[in-house]
Amino acid sequence: MTTETAQTGAGTVFPPRPKRSEGQWALGETSPLTPNEAWKAEEGGLAVRERVFDSYAQGGFASIPGDDLRGRMRWWGLYTQRRPGIPGGRTNSLEPHELDDEYFMLRVRTDGGAVDLKQLRTLASISTRYARDTADVTDRQNIQFHWIRIEDMPEIWTELGEAGLITVDACGDTPRVILGSPVAGVAADEIIDGTPAILRIREMYVGDEELQNLPRKFKTAISGNPNQDVAHEIHDIAFVGVNHPEHGPGFDLWVGGGLSTNPMLAQRLGVWVPLDEVPDVWHGVIRIFRDYGYRRLRNRARLKFLMADWGPDVFRRVLEDEYLHRKLVDGPAPELPEGRHDHVGVHRQKNGKFYVGVAPVVGRVSGESLARLADAAEQAGSDRIRFTPHQKIVILDVVASKVPDLLDNLEEIGLTARASAFRRGTMACTGIEFCKLAITATKSTATDLVAELENRLADVPELFTLDGPALSINMNGCPNSCARAQIADIGLKGVQLPNPADPQGDTVDGFQIHLGGGLGVHAGFGRKVRGLKSTAADLPDYVERMVRRWLAQRKDDETFAAWVNRAEEADLT
Repeated sequence: MTTETAQTGAGTVFPPRPKRSEGQWALGETSPLTPNEAWKAEEGGLAVRERVFDSYAQGGFASIPGDDLRGRMRWWGLYTQRRPGIPGGRTNSLEPHELDDEYFMLRVRTDGGAVDLKQLRTLASISTRYARDTADVTDRQNIQFHWIRIEDMPEIWTELGEAGLITVDACGDTPRVILGSPVAGVAADEIIDGTPAILRIREMYVGDEELQNLPRKFKTAISGNPNQDVAHEIHDIAFVGVNHPEHGPGFDLWVGGGLSTNPMLAQRLGVWVPLDEVPDVWHGVIRIFRDYGYRRLRNRARLKFLMADWGPDVFRRVLEDEYLHRKLVDGPAPELPEGRHDHVGVHRQKNGKFYVGVAPVVGRVSGESLARLADAAEQAGSDRIRFTPHQKIVILDVVASKVPDLLDNLEEIGLTARASAFRRGTMACTGIEFCKLAITATKSTATDLVAELENRLADVPELFTLDGPALSINMNGCPNSCARAQIADIGLKGVQLPNPADPQGDTVDGFQIHLGGGLGVHAGFGRKVRGLKSTAADLPDYVERMVRRWLAQRKDDETFAAWVNRAEEADLT
């Protein structure tokens, strides 16, 4: 989009003004421009909680009006669930009410992925009592339930609150859960612990009425781990640990990342932020988004579109002059990471104890397994569990003598710290099982894929060691990329394809394939090979073929992404 530069008597000023109205509050464009903006202007999302207690829990699902049901409920972590039996080919042709089941997905907010044993057992109890034993560790570092009834929400909120857990701002056009390093405060090589900033932002701004009507969701990541373990490049705002040559440890500020159908990587503002200033800078950036963010079209309302139009220099100047009223310190870029960032395996903490990272298959757990995890952690002397941004779980503070028994106990639960490259590197979104946007099944398809690959490639031992070559496989049920298809070695985006056995009949689940995406050293989006798609049934054949070609053709320790970027197109089919 082209912009024109506003002028004053002092000369050129900023920020640039769009050629057309984009619904920017700071420019006086406050009239509701979409249905979402209309009902948000009428009443904010936080108000619905009282109605759940006073009315909806008694009247049931049918008593909830549409703006609350598919709108304001999200401010409290509740999404309507997909009605079973609707094929993926009908997802885009049905109205929302036709897709609704009379149950909800519930997302519990766990900033930094941190829970203690009491909280973990509360999550386990809610899963078994109210959610048909469902629980997923998401790539937003939290737990998600399904099959939740509105009648049970007062009791669920009460039980969560007694454990110090919340669901406010877990979804909706709000400041979502803050991602943090799962090993913050304990990693031996940590640059700086971002936990105090995460806790301060949560204390000051989660549930803040002034931040409850953003143009769209606002995603935050804060990590001082040198392995850059929170996917900072795809967040609206991220603080990345860095050492300033004069001022010491602090954070490099990134703004404007996001995936979905218009993926963009965040851009550096070139500033160094000390730990105690992170909440203030965060508050400045989110208010820029609130005031200058685009509201005219919902699919252009993320902060990344504003950043793409302004650029980092203008954004920094607006942040400093209009919101912080002070200049920020210029800072160096963080070093590119060389290590893995999922924390799977056994690792020594800086205090001499150990943390143990385990890999549930594509993040799927259950209430029963969470309860058993709590027992295993307690037996090992730990009271601190972390969910990770890669659908993994980390147990902190384990003494050396307790590690072997903990590993054995976790294996019995199905939570292994000795994961194959496939189990370790595969993520999947919710998919058609519960999500109203999905076109294909994902969790079950990805689980079957992992099992097939472990069986077929059992003759390649290096793929079954923790220091072997890494491979990421991210499976999404639709183009929205909740499981980050564009930044995986093998990214899979759900589509419907003709049935090979009956081309004139019903379609079957399939995936468009992206190859060679990544973050860090190889930051960029996956390569699309013309017409490269696979049915779900044929995926194991295709992935096995790609893995064997990569290992056969790679030079030295060449990564999959590096190989893809130089491979002939014929080798990628």
